[in-house]
Amino acid sequence: MLRCSSRLLSPSLRRSNHTMIPLTPDSLNPAILKVEYAVRGELAIKSEEYRDQLKAGKSLPFKKVISSNIGNPQQKGLDQPPITFTRQVAALMEWPELATLAPDAFPKDVIARAKELRDEIGSIGAYSHSQGVPFIRKNVAKFIEGESNTLLAATAGSLSAARDGHPADPNHVFLTGGASAGVSLLISMLITPPTSGILIPIPQYPLYTATLAQYKGVPLPYNLDESDGWATSIESIEAAIAKSRKDGITPKALVIINPGNPTGALLDEPQLNSPIPLVSFHSISKGVSGECGRRGGYFELTNFSPEVIALIYKMVSIGLCPSVSGQIGVDSMVRPPQPNDESYPLWKKETDTIHAALAQRTTLMAERLNKLPGVSCVDSPGALYLYPQIHLPAQAMDAAKQAGKEPDAFYALALLDETGICVVPGSGFGQEEGTYHYRLTCLCPGVEEYVGALETFHLGFVKKYGGL
Repeated sequence: MLRCSSRLLSPSLRRSNHTMIPLTPDSLNPAILKVEYAVRGELAIKSEEYRDQLKAGKSLPFKKVISSNIGNPQQKGLDQPPITFTRQVAALMEWPELATLAPDAFPKDVIARAKELRDEIGSIGAYSHSQGVPFIRKNVAKFIEGESNTLLAATAGSLSAARDGHPADPNHVFLTGGASAGVSLLISMLITPPTSGILIPIPQYPLYTATLAQYKGVPLPYNLDESDGWATSIESIEAAIAKSRKDGITPKALVIINPGNPTGALLDEPQLNSPIPLVSFHSISKGVSGECGRRGGYFELTNFSPEVIALIYKMVSIGLCPSVSGQIGVDSMVRPPQPNDESYPLWKKETDTIHAALAQRTTLMAERLNKLPGVSCVDSPGALYLYPQIHLPAQAMDAAKQAGKEPDAFYALALLDETGICVVPGSGFGQEEGTYHYRLTCLCPGVEEYVGALETFHLGFVKKYGGL
């Protein structure tokens, strides 16, 4: 319940003896009742219950819960180490006196970076510019343009390299609390209910359908081509546009996710010059950075009029400013140490190690899953996820129906109950009728044991329900 001072209430209301009407779901905004978010849905809730039971000493068929349902690299159990440079800069921004109290603990370039940021920002406990610290927005623009030296593209990998080699205006960059905040803002501004919608790829990250439900927009699905490595199909997009117009829905935007989520696919189309307004989102949450809880991100506007940009600025101003800690994380991502810096050797070692680990885990998992009967999995060379398709025995399909579950949700619940591995069923992302999938992350250490548990479960499940 919202709290307020009694001084704001009228005397008659304060003295009223009338019975208060209870707050019920029916008394809330009806749009929120339609919001669904499978990534943190039934399976995630049940996995947390299992985790609590294990802590309490209860005996279960597994010794730990593996949260493979969400791309959260630094969560307990996955334990991807943070980049030291990022954390050292953050530490000095939180407590500048550390540089004096422990001068030998920080490389010179970290101390210089923190001082430079403090000179621009001041205390991180103060509000920043609503659009984000101007100095950091300039650094993001340089990152997009590729002004930082070209070595980054070869050494840091696609998730932290200089980006597009295309002009970027700092005034068209908005820093955000993770990419999701920017996505939600733009959707809220585009939708005019009930006759506007947004084209979303299927399978899709449920942020889009959840946010569309919140703002009474219409999801306009277009199918990715699984037979072609989950490629984006122009024909499917055109068909979706035609159908939406036939149904009286105006398509307002097209969502393209790269690398794909949940599919892990990479787009291979060359960049095109276009007059169409484009919003590009990025964050520090995934990949090598893995700083999900820091909530840092940005979006860049291209081909937007000054009038629309002014309206977007007005809307972000309502939230005062994005997290300053997150903004500092963005700065560290777009301005990593350079070869002559004292921090560079460690930064290079850490990022190379994470890249190699993710690549090795993804490749191994895809190979092993593809060898299982009734499983096919597109390899994911540049993302955190795999999205295997599963073919289930007829008896399993019948059992799922009797349990009132989608077949892939039935499979995923059985996987969790037996192994402690939490995944997200494909029915939570959308999928072509008659196909079933699940999404899992490739972040788990001890990948041999992890994949071995998936293999043992799948073979047992297929045998239990009569084989394929």
